Amino acid sequence: MAYPSDITNKQWEHIKRYFECGNYGNRSKYDKRKLVNAVFYLTKTGCQWRQLPNDFPPWKTVYSFFKRAKDKGLWEEIMCNLVSKNRITLGLKPNPSYSLIDSQSVKTTYAAKDRGIDGGKKSERTKKAYCH
Repeated sequence: MAYPSDITNKQWEHIKRYFECGNYGNRSKYDKRKLVNAVFYLTKTGCQWRQLPNDFPPWKTVYSFFKRAKDKGLWEEIMCNLVSKNRITLGLKPNPSYSLIDSQSVKTTYAAKDRGIDGGKKSERTKKAYCH
């Protein structure tokens, strides 16, 4: 069964080298593309590991595959490589030279203790109010 989250042939050509035997081991009896599709299905749908449809490899196998790749930094490496390739295709440098952060992206706790509701924590200010 095909799912909308399944990787296309062209997409697989870009990343299959990361999962070849020399790079990622060959102990799995399951096709690496099926395992990648299972990870993408989980990521896209947000379903629980144990709720993975039966036409994918067993959830424990998929989880182990995902975790080993994560621990090796493989997913991060793939994403960085794809972003660089995409930027080059768009006529940009492989890596951005700067980035912008606005106040909606970064939250601070500056002067948080002097603002807001105590929330029942009984700060020194409210302790005095209760004790006197």
